Amino acid sequence: MKGFSAPFWARGAHLQTVIGALGGAPLHAPLVRERLTLPDGDFVDLDWLPDMPQDRALLLILHGLEGSSRSVYIRRLLASCEQAGRSAVVMHFRGCSGEPNRLARGYHAGDTADLAAVVDALRQRAPRGLCAVGYSLGGSVLLKWLGETGSGNPLRAAIAVSVPFELAGAAARLGRGFSRLYQWALIRQLKAHLRRKARRAGHPLPALGGLTTFRAFDERVTAPLHGFAGADDYYARASCRPYLGRIGVPTLLIQAADDPFLERSAIPGVGELSPAVQLDLSAHGGHVGFVAGPGPWAMRFWVNERLHAFLRAQRVDADDP
Repeated sequence: MKGFSAPFWARGAHLQTVIGALGGAPLHAPLVRERLTLPDGDFVDLDWLPDMPQDRALLLILHGLEGSSRSVYIRRLLASCEQAGRSAVVMHFRGCSGEPNRLARGYHAGDTADLAAVVDALRQRAPRGLCAVGYSLGGSVLLKWLGETGSGNPLRAAIAVSVPFELAGAAARLGRGFSRLYQWALIRQLKAHLRRKARRAGHPLPALGGLTTFRAFDERVTAPLHGFAGADDYYARASCRPYLGRIGVPTLLIQAADDPFLERSAIPGVGELSPAVQLDLSAHGGHVGFVAGPGPWAMRFWVNERLHAFLRAQRVDADDP
């Protein structure tokens, strides 16, 4: 399949990012929710496409920071799966499904245990096997888990889109220039999430005053809630870049060189990737953008086209699991 080329009317990184976050795609039927209890007594919610065929590999979808099955890019992917007749399910990270999770802890970019638990539960219900796609933070979680498990990973194929390979660098990049608007919007969502959780679940509310950057938020909130010594410890231990050479499952990385969420130097070189990993690096595309088409009246979202083409090329539906 031909690589991504940004159209003349949507060439800039921020334009690609913003347009990619607008609009959506209608689903023909409402999603079906399932609650899965985790080993520590907490839960995650799964949203399923209903009435999908069981003779194709199941696609597990991981959203980005503060995303959900309601996120525009997730709805577009679900609509494309519905059209293609592919079974799909969205895994919500803890507290992202609209209801606070039970424990004080939440989720973070290096938390792979919940993903492993979900995959283990789904394997018995996916006779044709499992594939997965992760966006942004969800892609970071997916890649780290793939690297941790190596050739023993149960997935048949994986795709990761617009991944913050180095968390420290991503935090620094989001603190500069126009990207500070993304940082402001995301930190605002994170704070609102914590306040809702404190009201509804009764957990103590961390001191949120003065937290205007990701580094400050991770130092005061993310790190202590999840057992890290501080932001630097979290960034070092949770980043997925060191794990890319250990991946044993056929994996596609879809990345834009102009992604405003990370430094260009954070994008891994070919020498860092295992033979199972393919990097599709485009000059343009922004963050979870990759908007194509002749004009805004006829937009196409290239990521979904590339994802389905990659799964077909891996013959995930033709071979026995």
